[in-house]
Amino acid sequence: MSEHRRKPPQSQGGGRAASRRAAQQRPGRGSGPGRDVTTASAGAPYGEPAAHGSRADARRATQRGAAGRGRAGGKGGKGGNGSSRLINYPRAEKDGWKRFVPSWKLVSGTFLGFFAVIVAGAGIGIASVGTPDENKAAKAENNVFQWADGTQMVATGGSTNRQIVSIDQIPVSMRNAVIAAENESFETDKGVDPMGIARAVVNMATGGSTQGGSTITQQYVKNTFLDSEQTVKRKVTELFIALKLGMTEEKDKVLAGYLNTAYYGRDAYGIQAAARAYFGKDSKDLNPSESAFLASMLKGPNLYNPDGGLGSAATPEANEKRARLRWAWVLDREVAVGRMDKAERAKYKESDFPARVESEQARGMNGQIGYLVDVAKTYVVKGGTITTEKLALGGYTIKTTFEKPKVDALVKAVEDTRNDFLDEKKRPEYDTFVQFGAASVDVKSGALVALYGGPGIDQKHFTNNANTSGVPVGSTWKPYVLAAAMQYGTQNSKGAGISADSKYNADDLTVINNREGRPLLDKNGDPFRQKNESPEAHGYVTLNEAMRQSINVPFAQLVFDVGHSKVRAVAKSTGILEESMDKGDNASFALGTSTPSAIRMADSYATFAASGLHREPYSVKSVVKNGKELPGFEPPKEARAMDDSIADNVTEVLQNVVENGTGTKAKKLGRPAAGKTGTTDQNKSAWFVGYTPQLSTSVTLFRSDPNAKKKELLSMNHVGGVDSIHGGDIPAVIWTEYMREALKGAPVKQFPEAEDIGVTADSAGAPTPTPPAPPSPSASPSTSPSPSPSTVSPSPSGSGKPTCKPWNIRHCDPATVTGQENGGTTDGGAGGLPDGGTTGMPSPSPTGRPGRPGGSTNWGSNMGITG
Repeated sequence: MSEHRRKPPQSQGGGRAASRRAAQQRPGRGSGPGRDVTTASAGAPYGEPAAHGSRADARRATQRGAAGRGRAGGKGGKGGNGSSRLINYPRAEKDGWKRFVPSWKLVSGTFLGFFAVIVAGAGIGIASVGTPDENKAAKAENNVFQWADGTQMVATGGSTNRQIVSIDQIPVSMRNAVIAAENESFETDKGVDPMGIARAVVNMATGGSTQGGSTITQQYVKNTFLDSEQTVKRKVTELFIALKLGMTEEKDKVLAGYLNTAYYGRDAYGIQAAARAYFGKDSKDLNPSESAFLASMLKGPNLYNPDGGLGSAATPEANEKRARLRWAWVLDREVAVGRMDKAERAKYKESDFPARVESEQARGMNGQIGYLVDVAKTYVVKGGTITTEKLALGGYTIKTTFEKPKVDALVKAVEDTRNDFLDEKKRPEYDTFVQFGAASVDVKSGALVALYGGPGIDQKHFTNNANTSGVPVGSTWKPYVLAAAMQYGTQNSKGAGISADSKYNADDLTVINNREGRPLLDKNGDPFRQKNESPEAHGYVTLNEAMRQSINVPFAQLVFDVGHSKVRAVAKSTGILEESMDKGDNASFALGTSTPSAIRMADSYATFAASGLHREPYSVKSVVKNGKELPGFEPPKEARAMDDSIADNVTEVLQNVVENGTGTKAKKLGRPAAGKTGTTDQNKSAWFVGYTPQLSTSVTLFRSDPNAKKKELLSMNHVGGVDSIHGGDIPAVIWTEYMREALKGAPVKQFPEAEDIGVTADSAGAPTPTPPAPPSPSASPSTSPSPSPSTVSPSPSGSGKPTCKPWNIRHCDPATVTGQENGGTTDGGAGGLPDGGTTGMPSPSPTGRPGRPGGSTNWGSNMGITG
């Protein structure tokens, strides 16, 4: 028998059965390639031959297999690969997804390690930072404001705005008010608020608004970082300092430090300066009501100081309302947290809101300086990089756009006319509370070169009349209605722009129709009839003639034919702020019920002077800090508001107003000028806004009691001894006197020649000429026909006056037509429907000039609050 056919010998002590059991053992979890696991096969030709052995040999083979399984990761194994790694993750002894579930040992070890790192880092951070020093923080600097030529205008702030006092000089009522309002847990916390920190970190990480520390300790730390930015590094540093203060400093010292470094408004840093600024007393003498008021200021004095702040939302009225609500809340909060009993709280009614002394910020702010500085501050803060608090700390050199010779010329023009016009002793019931405002803008750049805000902050007149909205502009609004008609056309022109030769009914008490052709209804449900200033019958006149005489009826109808939204779009494109526009879609909108400021009106008319290019008004050329010029104060870029041909045609119409219409007093300027007069119902305001190719200026006159709780305009009838005042009177005289001096030495420039544009689209009912008359090429002021006898009316009053005042054009100048500029009628048009729908796209530019697109672009220019 051959060798390979021989049956192998049977092992002793179990023999074939033991070998079979050893060979059939289940492989260990760790078995596989590279594992040294012995198996026995009786008949495997390529394996190691089975040894002839006893039952003990088989048992040892079986034990070797079990040991291999243990080493491969069995539960009882001690020598497997899992225990040979420093960190057993993923876990070698587990199958599938369980391998990635960390053990409790790994979790707890990681947490303890992380905590140890945090504690060690915090310890190092706390040890490496110092503590605040309110004495160093008390060193504030001046802000230096310069004229446009770089000479100094004024240096403000920084001299006496801080005085450090100890905690015993701060009354308990002040401490209670601040703790109740700012940090109820102040006396027990460790100086930080974890939730506040988390909010700040999340906001900064996501690009949201940054938030300061919410505890008094953190706010005290923040106040010492006078020149720091809102960064993560700064927040971490503040955290370490706050933790150190919470562990090492007494609470009284921290509280005193906070109150000595906080900003309260009125240029007052620190509780002592604030007590002097608002109440004229030392901090130790503050009562609970005054303490609650000052605690309210810590919320943000720009919005809570009753004097008013920077920005359109910070008016004195709005600020006082917020301050009163916050003051009452602080008192209630003191009761809620147990720092004031109810009996004490009951002593302070709403009528007990603390009275303040007059602000001393007027020091060094004589005449117009205070208004100029206020406007420049507003512009700086509007940029967003410098807060009101940073600005109050000082150290900035701010070069403004204001030109001293022009400012002086405007002041002289106003005061000379005022002194000749008003006599408060002789006519106290009429000549008191008469106020003036004016602004002048460079046409080429948009720079605000001069303004007149009032008698002066030093004269207790804190409102800047040049930058105040709330005075209706009257018929100076009509050019926007005309420009919109030239831009978008009317229902009668099928979307094509119309010319100023289009005719509209101008008769007094004409019924105004809405866009659907139905009469507007007044409050009684009757057809609304628009009034002119005079009952004179005019028949159908061109829009050019209606503007010359400032007749109301044609523009009251035109605004419905064009669409109110289109007029708003045109006004906005020239710089008028949306918030100052009347929201009503009625006839009065066309007649000037909107209330832009004098600054905005001057800048807006400059767009017409610049052939449709608009430049946002600005008042700051540069800001320098620590010898470095800060970015963000470059002149605003120009934007195309309307086609140049439209702007030039509006200018031509407004030149006719100056040459032959209600603005003839401006002819004395002696150079080409365009402008529009404006007067409102009941003679409550009068405007003249005009321009030359170089300079645009607005002048407003109104009557209002600055000390009245309810701010309202008063009638100017009989002011100055005349029955009524119009925009072509006092405002036009001031405008002319100022512009003559401001432009002295400047070359005489002509306006661009206006091209024929648009179609002649008469209103419904207009007589049709036979044959159709072509658009008149003689619309320029130089060839405009003299007013016909039918358009001239006798003087309404004053025919027996012995002298002729320079403003009294209707009483003394027989060549001047009777103005019809009494805009702003508010007794009708309540039934006016929204303009609805569209009037079509504007017609293509007829100019064909390269690089001068039509006026349908740039509606969304930046409309920030100016200064």
